[in-house]
Amino acid sequence: MSETVTTTRARRPRPKLVTLTDAAAERVREILDERGEGYLRVGVKNGGCAGMEYLMDYVSEPEKFDEIVEDNGVQIVVDAKAVLFILGSVVDYEVDVLSSKFTFKNPNQTDACGCGESVTIVPFAAE
Repeated sequence: MSETVTTTRARRPRPKLVTLTDAAAERVREILDERGEGYLRVGVKNGGCAGMEYLMDYVSEPEKFDEIVEDNGVQIVVDAKAVLFILGSVVDYEVDVLSSKFTFKNPNQTDACGCGESVTIVPFAAE
């Protein structure tokens, strides 16, 4: 009889799906407290001159196939269709003299339009 040998190999660590800077986490917590909602939801959609746009919303419950990540004390819901496009992204909150806004630093983003409203994103590819 032959003997079955089972080997396990170490899995390569998966990059964190999305993270928040301290400034972004603080602002999201403030907004969630004001609204009484439980999660920040992020995603992408087709649109704009560069091809895709980031989406952010506040929701009380995730949808069926959404991914849930906790970072910096905030629960983040990632739209299942957006996972490969935003894997490894960092969300920041920037304030200047004329505006305040959330921004994405996305390693999968290859280009952006001149007005900053849309981006070109390639799906994450494992190395």
